[in-house]
Amino acid sequence: MLLALALLAGSAPAADPSGKPRSREAMDLCKRAQDAPPAEQPALLAHSLSLADEAIAADDRDALAHFARFCALGEQARISGAGLTSLLKLRAIRQAVDRTLALAPEFAPALLGKGSLLLNVPWALGGDAAEGERLVRRALAVDPEYFSARLRLAETLADHGQKPEARVEAKRALEIAEREHDADDITAARSLLATLGK
Repeated sequence: MLLALALLAGSAPAADPSGKPRSREAMDLCKRAQDAPPAEQPALLAHSLSLADEAIAADDRDALAHFARFCALGEQARISGAGLTSLLKLRAIRQAVDRTLALAPEFAPALLGKGSLLLNVPWALGGDAAEGERLVRRALAVDPEYFSARLRLAETLADHGQKPEARVEAKRALEIAEREHDADDITAARSLLATLGK
């Protein structure tokens, strides 16, 4: 049910919303929380969400502020597990990413974020695997070098039993990671390739 918000890594096309200082700070805090020790994550995410809400109150057309809200809420849901609290956040999470895309329809991380949401949420709660995959592919059309989207597509294809296509996308993800010299991404891509076999 929960988001895999590994969507923040990767290159950002020039058309991405730059945001105001407060929304950029909110986004930075959410990213920092993802790498922080578990004990520090709740406070970082609460601060990120507070700043995102302040930025939205100051300018509802700040797409990055809405995306920071999406990030903070999604991460809060992820660390709290698949319980009632996460279910209650689901509507707010979706509203935040929908508002982001209404303001910045070509924002690749938001396309990947909504795609991942639709792929991970059960159909009964609003999930839609076909639309989720379409959005992940759209993120890659906007930014073909977006590692997280490339890896997510490979995982999705693997989940649907399309192993040859999944291997192709996983190899492309590995090539991106190697060009970027990102050890964590290289490990993730190689791990997926290992599960897919030859």
